[in-house]
Amino acid sequence: MSSVAGKVAVVTGAGSGIGRVLAFELAERGARLALSDVNEPGLAETAGRAEALGADVHTALLDVRDRAAVLAYADAVAAHFGVVHQVYNDAGISGGGRTVLDTEWEVYDRVLRVNLFGVLHGTKAFLPHLVASGDGHVVNVSSLNGYMAQPTLSAYCTSKFGVRGFTETLRGEMLAAGHPVRVSVVHPGGVRTNIANATLQEAEELGLEVTEEQRARLRTYDEKLLRMPAEQAATIIVDGVEAGRPRILVGNDARVVDRMVRLFPRLYPALLVRLERRAQRSWG
Repeated sequence: MSSVAGKVAVVTGAGSGIGRVLAFELAERGARLALSDVNEPGLAETAGRAEALGADVHTALLDVRDRAAVLAYADAVAAHFGVVHQVYNDAGISGGGRTVLDTEWEVYDRVLRVNLFGVLHGTKAFLPHLVASGDGHVVNVSSLNGYMAQPTLSAYCTSKFGVRGFTETLRGEMLAAGHPVRVSVVHPGGVRTNIANATLQEAEELGLEVTEEQRARLRTYDEKLLRMPAEQAATIIVDGVEAGRPRILVGNDARVVDRMVRLFPRLYPALLVRLERRAQRSWG
């Protein structure tokens, strides 16, 4: 069993979404927090609410794509608190919405740099500090798309499959070396966040055309599939961390998809296409 009370916990992507509510959940359980994001107003709001919950909070604007900045950030957090126990690599973006044939290279570059290399940067930067703490924990946020691929989400699925593989490799290495560091990979299902609007914003920032069909699909995704309150997801994640679970599935949909992929590894892609077509007809 682990505990977050009194621990120094680093949360990337803390300015919104799961990262924000993770910060609140950790604050309520007595953790000291190092929070970062590229969104300064969102980060400030999260920090203020976490402090109101009684947490000791350190904040920094941070782009997880910037390796040198993440390395410097890890040293700054360690210097500020004197120790670092846990890192929650949560920062991520959606990307996607187009087939592999139609996906621009800029989308792959951006999604992989944030979702995959951001996790690598955060893990590598903080890992020596976690080992030195004598009671470390790496928590990397993947997705149900870390074990189930979906059409038109090639960049996102590639990044999240990568997070899963990297994290499971790290866990094996920590066990083999006997380092005092637990390792968990988190697979959230449909959690109610601002991911649909963020997807549109990301496309606009890249100068990509968004069709009305794509907008309708995102609306359907937002309204029908993102059902779990983010606060509930945060509770499940931190409960899993405290229980020392190496694999944390968040939501019934994540568990159902996990079983489907395990039972029908060859058939699930065709089954998924049929289910999506049926859902689009019924929701349209």
